[in-house]
Amino acid sequence: MEVVLATGNAHKAKELEKILSPHRVLIPADLGIDFDCEETGTTYLENALLKARTLAALTDKPVIADDSGLSLPALGGAPGIYSARYGSQEAGRMLEAPERNAFLLKNLEGIDDRSAFFVCSMVLLISEYRIYTVQETLDGRITENQSGTGGFGYDPVFYLEDRKMTVADLSEEEKNRLSHRGKAGAKIKLLLDSLAL
Repeated sequence: MEVVLATGNAHKAKELEKILSPHRVLIPADLGIDFDCEETGTTYLENALLKARTLAALTDKPVIADDSGLSLPALGGAPGIYSARYGSQEAGRMLEAPERNAFLLKNLEGIDDRSAFFVCSMVLLISEYRIYTVQETLDGRITENQSGTGGFGYDPVFYLEDRKMTVADLSEEEKNRLSHRGKAGAKIKLLLDSLAL
């Protein structure tokens, strides 16, 4: 089955296609769709639904959308739903992932509680009134230095105690099995496998 992922992020599409295999994951650009959606929700689920509905208005294929982020109790839940834009207001421009990670580490200087969790809210929209939602998490803590070359985003600073490494140090297969997006995607795959469209 072909599904369209509500993103322009090629990393995310590649990651999700492996999780959803044998289903084929397209991005709007593959269909010549100019997709842009302002994330005005106040929760991960609101943003995921907003993206799914915006894209669904432009295609007749099933749509998958997700909103993911990193939350730290010591920072009052920040960066949260603003994870992709974290530090950009202070910098006056969108930061690259290594810059965001450095900004996060700077904000944690002198803070003992470095516990953190990733959240992924994922929506599968088949039609206007046929919508499935899944939300998953991954617990860990923030390191003091960036480590690892895999993954993307906050992966190089997100440490998994039981694995004794950052998410960026995991193999692709391990990350897809353990991550918040991997766990949510696995449940969406079960839905895709069972749906009679």
